[in-house]
Amino acid sequence: MHHITRRDFLQKTATGGPAIALGGLLSLPQSNCSARKQPNLVYVFPDQMRGQAMEFLGEEPVITPNLDRFSTESVVFTQAVSNYPVCSPHRAMLMTGMYPISNGVLNNCTSRSAELGIQLKQSSRCWSDILHEKGYSLGYIGKWHLDGPHKPYVKCSNNNENFAWNEWCKPERRHGFDFWYAYGTYDQHLHPMYWDTNAKRDETHWVDRWGPEHEADKATKYIKNEGGKYRNPNRPFALVVAMNPPHMPYNQVPEKYVRYYNDRDVESLCKRPDIPPAGTRWGDYYRKNIKNYYAMITGVDEQFNRILTALKETGLAEDTIVVFSSDHGNCLGIHDKISKNNHYEESMRVPFIIRWPGKIAPRHDDLLFSSPDIYPTLLDLMGFAGDIPREVEGKSRAGLLLTGKGERPASQLYLWVPLGKPAFGRRGVRNHQYTLMISNMPDREIEIVLHNRKADPYELKNIATDAPEIVAELIKNELRPWLEYTNDPWWDNTKSKL
Repeated sequence: MHHITRRDFLQKTATGGPAIALGGLLSLPQSNCSARKQPNLVYVFPDQMRGQAMEFLGEEPVITPNLDRFSTESVVFTQAVSNYPVCSPHRAMLMTGMYPISNGVLNNCTSRSAELGIQLKQSSRCWSDILHEKGYSLGYIGKWHLDGPHKPYVKCSNNNENFAWNEWCKPERRHGFDFWYAYGTYDQHLHPMYWDTNAKRDETHWVDRWGPEHEADKATKYIKNEGGKYRNPNRPFALVVAMNPPHMPYNQVPEKYVRYYNDRDVESLCKRPDIPPAGTRWGDYYRKNIKNYYAMITGVDEQFNRILTALKETGLAEDTIVVFSSDHGNCLGIHDKISKNNHYEESMRVPFIIRWPGKIAPRHDDLLFSSPDIYPTLLDLMGFAGDIPREVEGKSRAGLLLTGKGERPASQLYLWVPLGKPAFGRRGVRNHQYTLMISNMPDREIEIVLHNRKADPYELKNIATDAPEIVAELIKNELRPWLEYTNDPWWDNTKSKL
């Protein structure tokens, strides 16, 4: 088979013409944000895309020409993480600006967790509620996964009579989104299902098109808004496009994207030293799926570019903040972990790339950016700092984005909570050098893991027993303050055992 080069792909997907030129750093004080024209917002986040898997970073052999170009027009937060790296908890942090102990979404939304009331609260004041009150048109396309399934369960392949993932979101639970084309969680990427804005719970429909392609179709129509069909043309808008791939199953990807990797020897894609060797369970799992995983990312890259093209063609690019991110990463067998929901870099690190032409100077920044920071940062950038609710626990990094100056946190919180046991589970912190993880589970001894990522970037060695003074320092100066800040019952349940 003829090998398709990166240049072939770039020529096929390029928007044409030079990249949008960005101005220098904005010198106006942050309080002047509200005096400017209200910007639009386009927030695109595929599911389970690890932060290392973009070609311009030079960490993985994946083809992402459009993200590469977009990164040169944007700020790239190279150390952004998903603090609870699994779907629903991240999405709830994104929507509420609060950590899971406070927003109540302590696990993925399933029929089992629904029995404990785990879902995004209707009473939560999301950033979208604020933009709605400010007159924005709001659109949501794709995966939502913030509603607890209830009987009778929706009939689809992700649900059965005993257990359910997927659920309809009632209009009163959509937090201001007036255009709705979404689903809860559904993993048939080549035959996705959706509820329209006015559809009732039993009025789903299926589409014979790869999910990201179909969602990019809808997104471009929303942006172009021919005849005012999708939104009020006289108002600013905010659009979220939540693609499911590169989430498993990895074979649910069009062959045209797999073709970019077919001529590559699989071992050439497995150079990272933390990938288990061939002949092991997880080493073989990685090798079985890595080409398709990369193919999905290449496909997402192309569909993201279609959205950018629509902004350019409609003349909206200059007035629109665009974010590309993900809800969590994916180990894909690395460290013997099937995917996410652990403290390793491949699970926690996510893309976070933000463009605002003429306002944000493009650069790479190693800010320790966390999921709850997204809400206040975006509202602050858009001129609504005074409307951020007190209960929001994330911190705005808008000033740092605009001027390059501002407070920089010393660490990021990590957590995982076993179902129904918020005082147990794993907690930890990640700073520029170390990752600390402490596990406290019922009837088990405390487990402590410490990685020095500067000396051991692939986290191959646990040095906790060799460096007890570093563990103690991180607990005292970083972990305990985070747990007290978030009112986490884990600390009171664990401190006597440390």
